[in-house]
Amino acid sequence: MARVEVVYSPAPREIDCVALEVAEGATVLHALRESRLLERHPQIDLASAKVGVWGRVAPLSQVLREGDRVEVYRPLTVDPKEARRQRYRRQRISGNPTR
Repeated sequence: MARVEVVYSPAPREIDCVALEVAEGATVLHALRESRLLERHPQIDLASAKVGVWGRVAPLSQVLREGDRVEVYRPLTVDPKEARRQRYRRQRISGNPTR
């Protein structure tokens, strides 16, 4: 048996994390199914959603090891560069530096 975590963030500052034990040779898909994450969050479409292990995109067929963290990624709603520009503009207007 291997202990793994399955994590999904349905919204900013909200996390659904499940710790579980999977059989040796279990894949990312097995862990997702055992965690019941897909039942609690029906908006996750594995055909289009990206999943990863420890921050690196991984196929659903990847075999898991002890201590792995399976992550389901939300699609980006704003380009990260554009979000940074918007924050900079707001801070410049308000006079609050980020240091």
